[in-house]
Amino acid sequence: MAFVITSTCKDELAAECVEVCPVDCIHGDEVMYYIDPDTCIECGACEPVCPVEAIYEEDMVPEEEKQYIEINANFFKE
Repeated sequence: MAFVITSTCKDELAAECVEVCPVDCIHGDEVMYYIDPDTCIECGACEPVCPVEAIYEEDMVPEEEKQYIEINANFFKE
């Protein structure tokens, strides 16, 4: 997975990332948005437009947010 959406997205739901994604890999629920690791093409368009800085490259996710790597992937397994 190239990019991960973390906890600062919770209850924020700003959709700028959804609007700029060229492959429609960002989807959400009533809590937050998630990036589909199987669809993401690692373009990085989502990261700079996030107003709450919730999006990280997977290997740059802060230690306290690492659980969101799995949370994002699991959202698309349901």
